[in-house]
Amino acid sequence: MCHGGPVPSTVSLPDDWPAHPDRSLSLNRMGSFDWDLVTGLMHMDPPALDVFDTLPQDYDERPESLSPRVPPAEAARLDALVSSALKGGLESYGAYFRIRCRDGRLRWTHTQGRVLREAGGRPYRIIGIVRDATEELSHSAERLGLDEERRRQTSVVEGTTAALAHARTVQDVIDALSDAHGLERLGTMGMVMGLVEAGRIHLVAEGPEGSFVPGTRYTRIDEQYPMSEVVRSLQPRFIDSQEEFATSYPGLWSKISYMRISAAAYLPLIAQARPIGAIGLLYQDKEAFTQDERNLLVALGSSIAQSLQRAMLLEQEHDIAEGLQQAMLPRRIPAVPGAQIEVRYRSARMGRDIGGDWYDVIPLPGGRVGAVIGDVQGHDTHAAAVMGQLRIVLRAYAAEGHAPATVIARASVFLHELDTDRFATCTYVEADLTTGVLQLVRAGHLDPLLRTRDGDCRRLPVEGGMPLGLSAEFGRLEYPVTTVELDPGETLLLCTDGLVEQPGADLDDGIQYLTAMVRSGPADLTLLADRLVEMADERGDDDVALLLLRRQAEDAPQAGGRLQQHVAPGDPEGLVSARHMIGTAVRAWGARARGDEIELVADELIVNALMHTDGPAIVTLRVLAGPERRIRVEVEDRSSALPRRREAGDSGVSGRGLMLVDRLADVWGVESRGGGKCVWCEFVMT
Repeated sequence: MCHGGPVPSTVSLPDDWPAHPDRSLSLNRMGSFDWDLVTGLMHMDPPALDVFDTLPQDYDERPESLSPRVPPAEAARLDALVSSALKGGLESYGAYFRIRCRDGRLRWTHTQGRVLREAGGRPYRIIGIVRDATEELSHSAERLGLDEERRRQTSVVEGTTAALAHARTVQDVIDALSDAHGLERLGTMGMVMGLVEAGRIHLVAEGPEGSFVPGTRYTRIDEQYPMSEVVRSLQPRFIDSQEEFATSYPGLWSKISYMRISAAAYLPLIAQARPIGAIGLLYQDKEAFTQDERNLLVALGSSIAQSLQRAMLLEQEHDIAEGLQQAMLPRRIPAVPGAQIEVRYRSARMGRDIGGDWYDVIPLPGGRVGAVIGDVQGHDTHAAAVMGQLRIVLRAYAAEGHAPATVIARASVFLHELDTDRFATCTYVEADLTTGVLQLVRAGHLDPLLRTRDGDCRRLPVEGGMPLGLSAEFGRLEYPVTTVELDPGETLLLCTDGLVEQPGADLDDGIQYLTAMVRSGPADLTLLADRLVEMADERGDDDVALLLLRRQAEDAPQAGGRLQQHVAPGDPEGLVSARHMIGTAVRAWGARARGDEIELVADELIVNALMHTDGPAIVTLRVLAGPERRIRVEVEDRSSALPRRREAGDSGVSGRGLMLVDRLADVWGVESRGGGKCVWCEFVMT
């Protein structure tokens, strides 16, 4: 018989042959729709409503009535497709999408529409069909569009890996996976993650917000939970339906069934052949996992495990380095009469090693106090170790009573002789809270700031020398001393560059910003320190050391103030600094009326000591308490030869020193002291 030939007359045909188009469409699970774009009404015949598993009484001729059947993601995709066809002048469109049946199952559907347009091209009507595509797609690579799905999977891997590449902490890993972008990439509605700790699983991420299940923060590895199972077996667990979840883990399912989870994938996180945790991905609009999806998730689990292990190691290294630095910082700050002191240290943010920033407060003889801020070059544990040694050495030199310039110079020599290639910047302040006299030495560090009682703030210019280590290497150990007076209620601010420096920004801009923040900050010193550290958190990621010293007149020691300074031979700057110190102290101690006399006599004694001996002059100023308060000036040198008072000729240029002392001072004398002598004089304070 020839195919396609005429039908024999003996064969009887059905009465309804050929079938009506409506019957053909209905038998093939296909329906039609007519969408009036002007009114927005869309007529759907009964087979079309059947495709959408929608009862006729539940449909009111408006597309919005179908929203319970179309998941939001699918609806957004369809809306975008139709909008693109209408605006792009296309005559037709077609797409596969999923609907949610009334029993909760998802089903694949296909739609095809023909766009009718007016003469001017304006669309006014769409006539089309919808059909059940479940059977079609179950036997075809079109089920997900094989090529498109492969591209999507590649995108998931690349996007997730890229996000994890920036993760430096465990929280960074969690954030990269659980934020909106991470969940969108993975196609999940939520994620849970647990880390293995001491034979238990510590839940560190808890899925959708507000979904925490009480009693699951810490669980044993041998408990009947999916995370515990994958950690024990080192094998992934894919849950393809609600029924499977409820049957396998009834205890957990009874607490999370309200979340309408339709599928889940639990993956062990394995690094170096041992489990470090587990991750669970939860789905609402999914039925089962294809083999490709399973392979993809297993590969992602491996990538997540590597990122997580790297983050855990970085955190451990950071904790060790931070612990090392914290151990080398002073454990407590001593109480200083006459001052309020606040210190802060904030380690660098994760992703950078610990640095060498430090602060210190050193009790000194005579009621004075030393304040130090410093920064060793580099951001690593070696910098922290060098910092610890340098802090101890500088503290020892200061406690021995050396002048500020000598303390810094000796610290520089120590660092140069240390087996390291690091240098350090530093500012050292010796403060007499009785007088308010500050002697500052700066070694390559930032200038301090001074906040006045009325809240104004300004940069305090301090003449500086080279950084510690470098000054010794280049033989430039001369450090000028800047002397200033700190009035009651005024605050000195010392900090490291982490408080003012920002990548790509000018340092002066950072100092100006800090000055403005101090000026507008709270008057309370504790609150001010906290605010400045918060500012550092907002603006930078370097480590920060901060020291605030405020002079408090009501608590200042009133008995005998004392100041001392070394003046080296051939050091005119040292002589100028000593004169400044004397003048400031005399004013602070209330002897302003005799200030010129005291400065003149002290200057004469210092110059004599430098001219007639081969060593330094040590000048000491103190207040003597008694029936009448006196200021005593002492100048020591290494010579045992006692000075002789003699008359100078008319043309003589020497011999007048002791005459001047005798006439201006109320009383004076000479004392032998070990390998040298001390010339002293006293002035009654009026």
